[in-house]
Order: sequence, then structure tokens, then C-alpha cells
Amino acid sequence: MRATPALLDKGMSKTTPATLALTKAGVSFTLATYDYDPNADRVGLQAAGAMGVPASIVFKTLMVEVDGKPACVVVPSDQEVNMKKVAAAFGGKSASMMKPADAERLTGYKVGGISPFGQRRQVPAAIEEMATLEDEIFLNGGQRGLQIRMRPDDLAQALGARMADLIR
Repeated sequence: MRATPALLDKGMSKTTPATLALTKAGVSFTLATYDYDPNADRVGLQAAGAMGVPASIVFKTLMVEVDGKPACVVVPSDQEVNMKKVAAAFGGKSASMMKPADAERLTGYKVGGISPFGQRRQVPAAIEEMATLEDEIFLNGGQRGLQIRMRPDDLAQALGARMADLIR
């Protein structure tokens, strides 16, 4: 890791459904904050730049539908997801992005702040296998501007997720 982002500050709450779920599960993690830009085209890339870390270690949480059923995928913010690979990872035939309003309703989080942890309804999850190349990665902590830093193995275990090739 080349740079260490700011630890929690600015009065931002460190208690979100995501952090509560991780704490309850006994999973080790740290928190970092950044100045969220609501006008950013790609939130993960903006987060990486604001924290001063490579975009390849800041992962985005995407809510998808595989054969009409909800699922969660976690991929590097500097990569594009491949829907055929996503469908295959879940044993499905087709996959598509979930509509933002549906993702917010299902997870309880706002787009730009969706975490794979502490969602209103737990759904099957898959993580891009490139995560295993890193000691630690960042992912959304359940609110805009809050990131969780953790080991990829802990991420997979806490989510009960499979590692798979999910990107183009």
C-alpha cells in the first residue's frame, strides 16, 4: 500500500449497518474517509484519488440481477464488470445491472454508498478474483465518503462469497 488515507474524522459516523455487521461477525477492519464528490462519474475512482491509493485496490459494490434474482458483485473500481461472467459465476444464463432505485430499496443504502455488508436482505455475492492479489482492499462502508479497509479473504468469508473472474 503506497499511501495511508485519513482515518475516520470530520464527525462522520463510523456506525453503519456495514460496520455493525462486521463487528458482530468479529471481522477485522479499519475505516477511512474521503471527500465524496456527488458529481463524480465513477465514485470508486474518485474515492481512490481522494484517498491517494491505487484505484485497483478500491473495490465497488454493484447490485445485479442474475436470471431475474438479485446478487451482489464486488470488483475493482478501475475495471468494468462482464455480465456474461457474472451470470456464469452464479450459475445463471443472463445478468444485468439492477436499477438504482431497486438497489437502494434492496440494500438500504444510497447509490454511491452501497456496501456488501449489512444490506437489508442478504443476497448471493461474488468477488473479483484479482482481490486475492492484494494484502488489503477498500470497499464502501455503508455511506458516501466512508471506506472499509480489510483483507480479501476476510471479505469473502464474511460475505460467504465466491471468488470468480467477473471483469472484462
